[in-house]
Amino acid sequence: MSLVVMKFGGTSVGSVERIKNVAKRIAKRKEEGHDVVVTCSAMGGETDRLINLLTEISPKYDPREYDMLVSTGEQASIALVTQALKEMGYDAISFTGPQIGMVTDGAHSKARIKEISAERLKEAISKGKICVVAGFQGIFPETGDITTLGRGGSDTTAVAIAAAINADVCEIYTDVDGIYTADPRIVRGARKLDKVSYEEMLELSSLGAKVLQSRSVEFGMKYGVDIMVLSSMEEKPGTLVTKEDIEMEKVIVSGVTADKNQAKITIRGVPDRPGIAAEIFGRLAENHINVDMIIQNVSVELKTDLSFTVAKTDLLRAMDVCEKVAKDIEAQDVISDEKIAKISVVGVGMKSHAGVAADMFKTLQENNINIQMISTSEIKISAVIEEKYSELAVRVLHEKLLPEGEDAS
Repeated sequence: MSLVVMKFGGTSVGSVERIKNVAKRIAKRKEEGHDVVVTCSAMGGETDRLINLLTEISPKYDPREYDMLVSTGEQASIALVTQALKEMGYDAISFTGPQIGMVTDGAHSKARIKEISAERLKEAISKGKICVVAGFQGIFPETGDITTLGRGGSDTTAVAIAAAINADVCEIYTDVDGIYTADPRIVRGARKLDKVSYEEMLELSSLGAKVLQSRSVEFGMKYGVDIMVLSSMEEKPGTLVTKEDIEMEKVIVSGVTADKNQAKITIRGVPDRPGIAAEIFGRLAENHINVDMIIQNVSVELKTDLSFTVAKTDLLRAMDVCEKVAKDIEAQDVISDEKIAKISVVGVGMKSHAGVAADMFKTLQENNINIQMISTSEIKISAVIEEKYSELAVRVLHEKLLPEGEDAS
């Protein structure tokens, strides 16, 4: 007997019929002799519906009330899935995040998990119950407030639970059947990967591949939880996310991604003196705004321009912070650009193979796509370009770096 965590996304539980189908998948795993814990997202479209209601009342809503509202979507899902299992004759019980001891920090709408006591969950498992846990939510113990983990947080919940209860595998059921070398809706020749390393998946997730939330991969890598990405619609092999092995390094590039949820902010006329960058990015950090790529121009007459990217969802708050800090440091002004995208190529094989950057930049040049910013690591190269060229860039880079016939798994 093994212990399995199964996570189902919003599309999977998007209707009563689909919820009944999910219950059948869960029951099958139980009948195979496994102990089963399930994590559910809100029904498809429900979180957006709730957010739209909130923004109609106030575009500048209170983050605490946001969490209080959107956390109800997952609670509805777990109750419905649990009842479906009960109707089939299975002993099932639902839990919210706070009920299983999902403790987070106090950063509303983007909280980070600090610990999971899981004692109540372990007790229910020991009694043979199927446990159905609300994804995406936890509790900040200092205030007792409900917190949410950010969009895609149910993935993180599932992997964190798997780590806390020493599950053998965490299965993520979604509306795709695995991890592909590119978005199949954009690239006709995209291929499914049999397995991918935590490091590659972490880069792919943070760079725009929306199959797994990046923090869920961080948890998997830190605690050694194997993550299997599977289709919720049909039973077929998926993609295993696991630790790197020698075979993975033989493939130079594993994927090409495009992230359109990016905005560029430029603070112009920044005084070129020690401590200024610390002041700017310190203020952004205090407001829980993550900064990605950063570029600073050469100083002219002790003035420079500083550009960086943030998520589009953070742009309004980031601009508010930057305009205040620009005034304090006597910078010229602050401008933003939402019509950008970040294009990335990822692969652990890049650590031992040269020439990928040259091929990438030459391919973009041949297609008249201008590069605004560049960022690199051992296993990825990213470039900011105009948003209107994002799909073209993905197609031409995939064709160049992952040609037909090359094994991508």
